[in-house]
Amino acid sequence: MADDKHVKILFRLYSSILEEMTVETMWAKVVNEEQGLYALDNIPFYLPVIASGDIVFAEYDSDEQMLAYRETREYSGNSTIHVILMNDAADLKSIGKLFEEMGCNWEGMGDKYFAMDVPASIDYRLVKARLEELSKPEIIGYAESCLSGGHQY
Repeated sequence: MADDKHVKILFRLYSSILEEMTVETMWAKVVNEEQGLYALDNIPFYLPVIASGDIVFAEYDSDEQMLAYRETREYSGNSTIHVILMNDAADLKSIGKLFEEMGCNWEGMGDKYFAMDVPASIDYRLVKARLEELSKPEIIGYAESCLSGGHQY
């Protein structure tokens, strides 16, 4: 049975956003420590192909001196969208709030970039329409870094 214990996991993956190998650490809840299973508990800022709630296998890496990601064992159905503000007049909190009102969570970095979690239960067509509405006048640019099967239309 899962408990409330949190751990940090190191991810070393290629980021299509940054176009380079990227290192990022993420918080995760312990699902089964003996089996090395953890549920991601925050939104990845740069990493592709993972989303909050995914169950991953991680093990201690002596070179890294911490738990390191090895593979995803179970996908949550959530999606990760990375958004960059292109217009200097755009306000990060205001744009983030638009998606928050749709049921999405987001975490900002600086005043021009945020990572957004789209829960599996959300109709992604509505989120996608809002993303497109903001990207056409170049208010934002976005990448569907981890689009779950349930969100692909």
